[in-house]
Amino acid sequence: MSSRRVRTRTGARTTAVLCALLTLGSVAGTTAAAAPGGSHDGRSNRPVLTRAGLDPALVSGRGADVDFDEQEAENVTTSGTVIGPDRTPYTLASEASGRKAVKLSPGQYVEFVLPRAANAINLRYSIPDAPGGGGITAPLDVSVDGRHRTRMTLTSQYSWLYNQYPFTNDPDADLLHPDWWIAECSCVPSATTPAPQIDKPFRPTHFYDEQRLRLGRTYRAGDVIRLTVPTGSSAAWTVVDLLDTQLVGAPKTVRGGVDVRVFGADPSGRRDAAPAIERAIAFARRADRPVYLPPGTFQVNRHIEVDDVTLTGAGSWYTILKGRQVTLDAPAPDGSRHTGVGLYGRSAADGGSRNVHLSGFAIEGDVRERIDTDQVNAIGGAMSDSTISGLYLHHTKVGLWFDGPMRNLRVSDNVIVDQIADALNFHTGVTGSRVHNNLVRNTGDDGLAMWSQTTADTGNTFSRNTVQSPTLANGIAIYGGRDNTVRGNLVADPVREGSALHAGSRFGSEPFGGYLRFQDNTTVRAGTLDLNWRIGLGAIWFYALERSMDADIRVTGDHYLDSTHNAIMLVSEYGVKDLYDIPAVHFKDIRVDGTGNSVVSARTKGSATFENVDARHVGAVGVNNCGSFNFPASGSEFTLTDLGGNDGGWLADWLLPNTITCDDRPPVVPPPAPSPW
Repeated sequence: MSSRRVRTRTGARTTAVLCALLTLGSVAGTTAAAAPGGSHDGRSNRPVLTRAGLDPALVSGRGADVDFDEQEAENVTTSGTVIGPDRTPYTLASEASGRKAVKLSPGQYVEFVLPRAANAINLRYSIPDAPGGGGITAPLDVSVDGRHRTRMTLTSQYSWLYNQYPFTNDPDADLLHPDWWIAECSCVPSATTPAPQIDKPFRPTHFYDEQRLRLGRTYRAGDVIRLTVPTGSSAAWTVVDLLDTQLVGAPKTVRGGVDVRVFGADPSGRRDAAPAIERAIAFARRADRPVYLPPGTFQVNRHIEVDDVTLTGAGSWYTILKGRQVTLDAPAPDGSRHTGVGLYGRSAADGGSRNVHLSGFAIEGDVRERIDTDQVNAIGGAMSDSTISGLYLHHTKVGLWFDGPMRNLRVSDNVIVDQIADALNFHTGVTGSRVHNNLVRNTGDDGLAMWSQTTADTGNTFSRNTVQSPTLANGIAIYGGRDNTVRGNLVADPVREGSALHAGSRFGSEPFGGYLRFQDNTTVRAGTLDLNWRIGLGAIWFYALERSMDADIRVTGDHYLDSTHNAIMLVSEYGVKDLYDIPAVHFKDIRVDGTGNSVVSARTKGSATFENVDARHVGAVGVNNCGSFNFPASGSEFTLTDLGGNDGGWLADWLLPNTITCDDRPPVVPPPAPSPW
């Protein structure tokens, strides 16, 4: 089944559309004064470690436990210029981790002090697109303590998308959907006379990419890594967002493993290795042995089917399956026009695969545009009673897209970055499965999603994952299903058309039933502006679009930090406001540290209870209660119950149980940075 999801966006219309902000900012974002030759925080020799741009003490026990150290470029010594903070879509700063980065011109540098021994780095960066699209390459020099210089070749070939969904690589393209309403003119361009003038490039986005580099030796804590843009670089500017530093262990071997080289797989990447890997898999299944993928780059330009087999690499820094996107002579039965590197279980219609175990390698794709009918995902199909761990998934459409029914899958300890769409999606009837301790950055759609289309996803858990900077949609999203849990995750910096945590009756999903739990999650710099409604969302938001959300929904122990607009939102589409509601959501033991607007925004019929919900630095009235917009004399159609212990004055007696306080667009009061409670 195709990994296609037509995104019906919010607003007065219900056709699929991705709309823009009211006033476009410059692509470069806002800037702050440079600090040539010095650290921005005055601690040039003390590395400032972060997790998703936050002090790690604020997120202890939440998010992925990773084996590298993250440092934000804006916190270190540079001769460049800090850009941001900025939360306006279509700017470099808004898509940066922490909403800040450092912009370098040729000849300028940024320096990172190693907090502990390291022999490898991962750089998150952006360079300009080619004038006509398609990307460029540009050099970046890497030195340690002024010596051991090596050169990275950066690229923007996998960055820079434009225009309306599903986007284009062409910055000069006309509107892809002139018959869709757009916010820039508050009109449908094809139905408007005179026709509106639409600036080009239209809605640039997806600016960043990541690149890894092994340094060739181990350096000590305190050594200084300098990244310098060479004079004469082909890039007019280079933006450095963050650097991860890591001590990578030796390559792993698999005792008794079937080495794919024995069957002719070329580890140099020059020859197609897919047939040899398939021969190794067939032999390993007969011999009941694992398949070993040794160090090297193996060229794979199509799907390899996996069923009842173990594939283990030497580690994701050593073993790479790398392919180019291939145009098919004719569309495949599932509608795909292209294929590329990927490991796929058998389709659910054919019984699916089981007992598949994948670990210890990277998959490097070649996906540069979003075509929803294409199956060009790193991992796909149906895999029951299976495990996927220790993978690095890069430059595919979706990192892991599963089409059920299927059951008992464990996805853990992976890094999934720079995807054109989702990082992971449990689509249709996935049950009893867990996604744990994964790092996700820079997706072009939901970071992690359960989508109960046709058949409910049931009994699944997303736990202890970190999701950063989805450029579209949500960090973690649950679309229908039964008895699902989202626990202990860290979600940061969603950009537009979504927020950090979301549950919605949308996209043809099955009803919510049984229970839905959000527990002990932390969000930061979420609660974005919805560009169609032109109102602020919540860091967590519930959306009754296609049916009521009638399940046992409980939110416990979450922390919502520095929310751009609201911490919590409950909403239904205006056109169905009298048809669907959100009957009861229960909030307990919640911390809200900073909102630009309210703690709660209620724009639906329904109710919620609050117990031990503490809030500070609230920018507007504690509860913005619009109900379902009928404004009866008896009060709002949304009622609130105070179960006690709600500190901070946000849930005042005069707001209870259903005082109308509706303000569509209150002014935003930026809160101070989060701090220990």
